[in-house]
Amino acid sequence: MTEITLYNTKTRKKERFEPLNPENVRMYVCGPTVYDRAHLGNARPVVVFDMLYRLLRHVAKEKGWGKVTYVRNFTDVDDKINARAKENVGEGGDINAEIARLTAQTTQWFLDDMGALGALEPNEMPRATQYIPQMIAMIEELISKGHAYEAEGHVLFAVDSWKERYGNLSGRSVDDMIAGARVEVAPYKRNPMDFVLWKPSSDDLPGWESPWGRGRPGWHIECSAMSYELLGDSFDIHGGGNDLMFPHHENEIAQSCCAHPEGEFARVWMHNEMLQVEGKKMSKSLGNFFTVHDLLEKGYPGEVIRFVFLSTHYRKPMDWTEAKAKEAEATLRKWRALTENVEPISNDHSRLVDALANDLNTPAAISLLHEQFASVRNNTLPAGKFLWAAQLLGILTPELGGWFETPSEIQSVTGPRSLAIYFDKAQEIANRWNKLRQSKDYEAADALKSRAAEAGISLAAGVDGPRATLADDADPTKLDALK
Repeated sequence: MTEITLYNTKTRKKERFEPLNPENVRMYVCGPTVYDRAHLGNARPVVVFDMLYRLLRHVAKEKGWGKVTYVRNFTDVDDKINARAKENVGEGGDINAEIARLTAQTTQWFLDDMGALGALEPNEMPRATQYIPQMIAMIEELISKGHAYEAEGHVLFAVDSWKERYGNLSGRSVDDMIAGARVEVAPYKRNPMDFVLWKPSSDDLPGWESPWGRGRPGWHIECSAMSYELLGDSFDIHGGGNDLMFPHHENEIAQSCCAHPEGEFARVWMHNEMLQVEGKKMSKSLGNFFTVHDLLEKGYPGEVIRFVFLSTHYRKPMDWTEAKAKEAEATLRKWRALTENVEPISNDHSRLVDALANDLNTPAAISLLHEQFASVRNNTLPAGKFLWAAQLLGILTPELGGWFETPSEIQSVTGPRSLAIYFDKAQEIANRWNKLRQSKDYEAADALKSRAAEAGISLAAGVDGPRATLADDADPTKLDALK
């Protein structure tokens, strides 16, 4: 029986996962602020937690749990949205009408782009503007319990009322945060770290009537109110990028636990690492900033993008490179060619499921798929079993297969595929080298590694399994001699 272990940011260790209520396994993931196209970094948590959702659903069937409820929100009231709407309509334009148009359009863009990456839609996708009454009610509860206060039309959370526990998630004390943080300096704040729960709105901006006047919610209260309404005061998993750990997730914990002390809010906190492009932080100034839509329009199949994402463990920084995209495309073309007109066959895939259940180790799962692919070609494994295993990762699905029959567009973007077509052979060598090491035949393993290096192939092993890297000057003609 599969046992899931997940790294809990709150405890700084991997823990066995057992749902609070097996009849309803509950997960909340912070979604996008909808004012523009999603960039590649925005897509990483979507793919990460889509993979976790798929795993939870699979294990739920195995263990006889009930449903899995996955909630991911849309922030559709925010200062960035207001600024973009003003920019779009100019002076004298109807900002509120433009905000409605803009948020509807970008919400659909997001769903379309993430769908192109094979991401399943969550069970619930609440928009913040649909839950304003619940936010107001939570703020009133915080004020009544002495955890929030009104000042000059604003309502702020009083960090001092939660000082003993504030900062536990990010591992910082309040004093350290004050010393090193960039926080809004406002005369009405009692403590520099106090954060806004409600702010006043001018007549030309979105606003709702409240006990504190016409205004709109602060960002942090939105997720707390929506998760409470849809998942209750305690639920299993809260996820997002590690850039949200502070202040967003820290503030969510404070206001949720203070408003509903009878609950524990989220039991497990999971955070994915950030994304780079060709080893550098993605930025417009470096010319390496692009959206998911940009890549799709340039001919990068969504399935290829997903494969590249899954090839790096979610808790490691991910480097998007053209070489990885070419390797992924070459691999997926071979895998799809082998499984054409094949029906998936579910059987004993315990090794692959166990890899995913070990803190969502997708690189190890992909390494196992390479092994299974070789077994299919050697006629020792039915292609349908390999296909089922791949589809558990959200690849080789019918929905993502439209690109396969068309010529490669990546070549025109990144140049010739070069050595990418030899990736599978190199990976087979890495797997064989790893098996020699596991059987303690170190002499043979070292000899194979040395011969591989002479051919321009470096072999390495880590927690994600064996990996082969082809140098730019690798000699493909020597690959067969290594087999």
